[in-house]
Amino acid sequence: MSIPNLITLGRILLVPIVVWAITSGEMRGAFLLFLAAGISDGVDGFLAKRFHMKSELGAYLDPLADKALIVSIYVALGIAGGLPIFLVILVVSRDIMIISAFMLAWLVGKPMPVRPLLVSKANTAAQILLAALVLAEQGFNFNAALEAKVLMGFVAVLTLLSIAFYLAEWVRHMNSFGAVH
Repeated sequence: MSIPNLITLGRILLVPIVVWAITSGEMRGAFLLFLAAGISDGVDGFLAKRFHMKSELGAYLDPLADKALIVSIYVALGIAGGLPIFLVILVVSRDIMIISAFMLAWLVGKPMPVRPLLVSKANTAAQILLAALVLAEQGFNFNAALEAKVLMGFVAVLTLLSIAFYLAEWVRHMNSFGAVH
């Protein structure tokens, strides 16, 4: 168990605490924990690359920690009224669809390489910015309604594009092995 992997596990352990903070109305604390999680993500990545501590476990744990945090925050913010439910459903459904497609490909003996698409990276960045903005806005009592609406639009569009690109990639991959049944 390397230091970067321990940091990533710490980020996973932060997830229920952040959810509790959001659902308890402790938005300032939730924002600070989210910020700490973001910093830890950068630190574990830096350590893994700089000191050659990359591992197969870390390659799986890091994106798992990121997804667990984002999905949990979106669900909690949806419950708390900080994000519209349609956006929460869209973001969570996208991740379920992608994971299901990868699992199905693996189950039928046609595993896909896990390569995040550029649109997916942009989508994740927009999701993180929106979550940070909403948490900061509610935690520090300032008005960023216009900015939040614009970011919500970007997240919705990027999420839909990401679904389309992953679906096309999945169909191409599955067809490269013959007909999909």
